[in-house]
Amino acid sequence: MKNIALVIPLYNEEESLTELHTWIKKVMDENNLTYELWLISDGSTDKSWDIITKIQENDAHVRGIKFRRNFGKSAALYVGFDRAEAEVIITMDADLQDSPEEIPELYKMIKQEGYDLVSGWKQNRKDPLSKTIPTKLFNKATSLMSGIKLKDFNCGLKAYRYEVIKSIEVYGEMHRYIPVMAKRAGFMKIGEKPVKHFPRKYGTTKFGLERFINGLLDLVSIMFMSKFGKRPMHLFGTLGFFTFVFGFGIGIYLSLDWLMTFVLGCGFNESYYPITQRPIFYFSLMFIIVGTQMFLSGFVAEILVRNSTKANNYDIEKIQ
Repeated sequence: MKNIALVIPLYNEEESLTELHTWIKKVMDENNLTYELWLISDGSTDKSWDIITKIQENDAHVRGIKFRRNFGKSAALYVGFDRAEAEVIITMDADLQDSPEEIPELYKMIKQEGYDLVSGWKQNRKDPLSKTIPTKLFNKATSLMSGIKLKDFNCGLKAYRYEVIKSIEVYGEMHRYIPVMAKRAGFMKIGEKPVKHFPRKYGTTKFGLERFINGLLDLVSIMFMSKFGKRPMHLFGTLGFFTFVFGFGIGIYLSLDWLMTFVLGCGFNESYYPITQRPIFYFSLMFIIVGTQMFLSGFVAEILVRNSTKANNYDIEKIQ
């Protein structure tokens, strides 16, 4: 098995590919590292694939994958992880903002220091404030919610132990949360390394501000899956039960008030309205209905999970 597999997703990066390949080859040769390089064209509409083909003809280390259309970074990483075969898998961006000079140290941190995953930290980021400020807020929120003390979840430069990438499934836009998925899979030794970051040399960024909204939604999704993916009834059943009890309690109060006012003649309301004309009655109905629906949703979700072929799919590290 080779030392390193480099997985590099790209979209319309024709200007940078030749320079990036030369830089990577130089670093690998200088450090006597065996490697394979996966260049994954995510539906590029420029000449990126032609350049990948040309590079591949002159370098046996290079492998190319071409998507018919743009599926996103997570999809590109997924197919790259599926095919990568090396002791350490390293991802990076193709825009020359990440430095291949970081690769040997990342490899050592995995192999010699025993990390399962090492994430790059763009300590001196060369991006405009429109990207850096939202990114800092995003990183803070992710760190607080996941319990993983990383300063830069979104850095494309990361290194993984082989077992990590074979134990997780990247989909949607979950590439930002690979450390969270790794922790969920039981890989607890997650580190961070300050890395060099360069201004974009060619082209423009392919990501807009909508990534932060999508990122927040993905974070909520992955946190739910981490805690309740195999036991949804624990969440929906609990919330549904207490919501139902609260609404039912309001109904009991209204019924007792009516009984004491019209039957026993000792109610608290001198000008009493019928139950159906009191707004609180409809709040009671709403809580009862919502509670029942949440409970039933949890029950149905539990049935689906229990009948899934992956219900008892656990990652076993060793058997002796």
